[in-house]
Amino acid sequence: MFDLETQGKRRGCWMLMYLGMLGERNGKRNVHLAVVNHSSLVDFLLLGLSERPGLERILFVVVLISYLLTLVGNTLTTLLSLLAPRLHSPMYFFLSNLSFLDLCITKSFVPQMLVNLWGPKTISFLGCSVQLFIFLFLGTTECVLLTVVAFDRYVAVCQPLHYTNVIHLRLGRQLAAVAWVMGLGQSVGQTPPTLHLPSCPRWQTDDFVCEIPSLIQLSCGDTTYNEIQFAVSSVIFLVMPLALILISYGAIAWAVLRINSARARRKALGTCSPHFTVVAIFYSLVISVYLQPQNPYAQKRGKFFGLFYSAGTPSLNPLIYILRNKKVKRAVRRLLGKDEDSRES
Repeated sequence: MFDLETQGKRRGCWMLMYLGMLGERNGKRNVHLAVVNHSSLVDFLLLGLSERPGLERILFVVVLISYLLTLVGNTLTTLLSLLAPRLHSPMYFFLSNLSFLDLCITKSFVPQMLVNLWGPKTISFLGCSVQLFIFLFLGTTECVLLTVVAFDRYVAVCQPLHYTNVIHLRLGRQLAAVAWVMGLGQSVGQTPPTLHLPSCPRWQTDDFVCEIPSLIQLSCGDTTYNEIQFAVSSVIFLVMPLALILISYGAIAWAVLRINSARARRKALGTCSPHFTVVAIFYSLVISVYLQPQNPYAQKRGKFFGLFYSAGTPSLNPLIYILRNKKVKRAVRRLLGKDEDSRES
């Protein structure tokens, strides 16, 4: 009888210990789930220039004007590429893709940026996730598209007699589709690992938008995998396209120097200068933001470059292409009914 009671007590103790350990594990799991669910509802604080409210008001006006110019300029460029028969060529098809891409970038970031510059500086976890996904998607697509346009200009200048056989509209559509698919794949591969990083209680970042470097800095866990992934993708989608563009323009410069006619030389440079200007602005800003050294001054400078990249360059691109391209200017005049040839006809 005594042994049965003793065995019963022992079994009871073991059962209590097991239930206690199970409860402790479940408690930890519930706490972990609570933290995960809580993180999906927490608002991120985008500091921006919160320490200088006067400068924020000035930037609000500048960004608003740039936003309106971007909408008008890129919409006009896209419509011209679709409506003007003379612009139905691979080059202007790529240009319409770049203009549409700039419209998407602007509409995705600038409205939230204007809200943060004028009032509350918070963005929801879902909003930050969508912003990060779109930023990676469109930024990568633009890198690839600029490389495609550089190849188009290389064929036009270095092999002008074979241009129509090498670069045709069907190939242009295929290359543009490849650029958009590569951008989507880059975003799908990078966004989830970044968002699954364990974040510290401080949900604030010293930036205007949600980007990978700022979100990695928020993490309290091991970010080695994310940093390696980001470095590899930067080499593939930033350094390699830039190298291909520089090789293309090196060959173009060599071909232009061998042209005897000054008029033909100016014409060749005129066809390439708008794209080269856009590439120079784009890559100088992107390198300043993503390939900067890890020190406070460089990060502060990168924040301003990131602001200009998101809000400034989309408004400059249509001006560069329209003002430096006679075909586009002629198409604008035809669309407005001010072209002399259309009046005579």
